[in-house]
Amino acid sequence: MELSTTSPTTVLEPKTVKQKYPEARVIVLDDNFNTFQHVANSLLAIIPGMSENRSWALAIEVDQSGSTEVWRGNFEQAEFYHEQLVSKGLTMAPIERT
Repeated sequence: MELSTTSPTTVLEPKTVKQKYPEARVIVLDDNFNTFQHVANSLLAIIPGMSENRSWALAIEVDQSGSTEVWRGNFEQAEFYHEQLVSKGLTMAPIERT
């Protein structure tokens, strides 16, 4: 049996879809028992790359607006930071997927 070399053939390659890792937001809520100092120190200790000035600014924002996003990124890391902030006694919103 001979194969014709004049007939067109198409090879379909499976589509490779790059899926982005799910991202999430870590949000601290205002409460009546955590001090600015405690919120700022907790953020400074747990969130990578957090500066002292930024941690204070976020603590003030939490107080003024009722909540603020303190970190955004990979969902697994968000869960980790969320758990650590909860263990410090901060009042946290549920993790929000973005």
